[in-house]
Amino acid sequence: MGFFRSVTALSRLHSRLSQSYNSLGSVRCLQIQSSGQDLRSQLEQLIPEQQERLKKLKTDHANVQLGNITVDMVIGGMRGMTGLLWETSLLDPEEGIRFRGLSIPECQKLLPAANPGGEPLPEGLLWLLLTGKVPSKEQVDSLSKELHSRSAVPDHVFNAIDALPLSAHPMTQFTTGVMALQVHSEFQKAYENGISKAKFWEPTYEDSLNLIAQLPVVASYIYRRVYKNGQVISADKSLDYGANFSRMLGFDDQKMQELMRLYLSIHSDHEGGNVSAHTAHLVASALSDPYLSFGAALNGLAGPLHGLANQEVLLWIKSVVKECGENITTEQLKEYVWKTLKSGKVVPGFGHGVLRKTDPRYSCQREFALKHLPDDPLFQLVSKLYDVVPPILTELGKVKNPWPNVDAHSGVLLNHFGLTEARYYTVLFGVSRSIGICSQLIWDRALGLPLERPKSVTMEWLENHCKKAAA
Repeated sequence: MGFFRSVTALSRLHSRLSQSYNSLGSVRCLQIQSSGQDLRSQLEQLIPEQQERLKKLKTDHANVQLGNITVDMVIGGMRGMTGLLWETSLLDPEEGIRFRGLSIPECQKLLPAANPGGEPLPEGLLWLLLTGKVPSKEQVDSLSKELHSRSAVPDHVFNAIDALPLSAHPMTQFTTGVMALQVHSEFQKAYENGISKAKFWEPTYEDSLNLIAQLPVVASYIYRRVYKNGQVISADKSLDYGANFSRMLGFDDQKMQELMRLYLSIHSDHEGGNVSAHTAHLVASALSDPYLSFGAALNGLAGPLHGLANQEVLLWIKSVVKECGENITTEQLKEYVWKTLKSGKVVPGFGHGVLRKTDPRYSCQREFALKHLPDDPLFQLVSKLYDVVPPILTELGKVKNPWPNVDAHSGVLLNHFGLTEARYYTVLFGVSRSIGICSQLIWDRALGLPLERPKSVTMEWLENHCKKAAA
């Protein structure tokens, strides 16, 4: 399947490049930067423009209706309600995710890479999410160095993690580490000293970049502590963010480094309604600092219906192999899928709360596998599942989206390069998700977004409302 390199995708990209760009978040042109302004200076220039833009929206269009809320939406977890402002990405049910207006294949083509034709550098995506502009390689390299300069982790953080038993889930240890980092929050100090609301974004920016920089150190420490007898590997400041993280985990293979760059980029953001992003936005709306907000997000990400799913997918795939062997036939696979469903379980890695087509994040991982590990037995099994599972879920008639999501593929790629410990996978997801969440938190504070406080109602209220509506 030529998921991303099609003529159609390239023609859409050409069309976008031929347009003109006016304001951030409104794609009228794609700006590719070539010069030297640093990231913070970019934001200092952009923020007043966007504050004025939001002010105009509130003044001119405050009473414009965005849709009708139904009883089903209220009972069904607010599914489908439009109720959050999230600038860094937008998810279309048919097309999938766009980061500041760019699709994944466009990001792969336009964002700077470590190697010619390689995967985008996560630092470049961070720049894109924060500014809406494609950075130059020079700017990305400068940001890599800045993140290295912010990456020192105090000893008390490791001591807090070490206080937990080795058997504690890696996500529990990861959240503990983030909470231990919080004692150095610049936002908390500034707020206690009476900082002006107009400057809230500045210490939020400092906390956010510090947190993004420190997370690979904390995450790799947990991996080495739990799975490698505590033999910690120091950072290599000559490497970019993804390659250095791979190295600290213990993987120097250049293909693994490329996978880590891809993984960290595509898992970074998925608009604001998913559990981890929404949790961070909600907690931060109380002016909790980025550490507190991101720690809350990690606890949501650790749930089986969210980030923990990538762990469950690989474990399920390995259970297929254990029972049926690597050379499983299509008919055997169908039987195993039906067996899973009839036992009251789901087939992990299929379906999505918003998407109604194959997840583009799945597709780009498939492209990576076809390029780097086409003969891997588990990848071949994933390919068979793509053919087998959607028709079965469609036959059930209860699934709106029978197609694979991002979790259906990531574990198999990591497993191929030696990162076989499925319980750890959600920590990788968490490191990645910090890039999107922290970018949005900076804009939350820059735009002065208020405390989030939706209205809740009781079942009796709903029943009475429905009676009145029917009268």
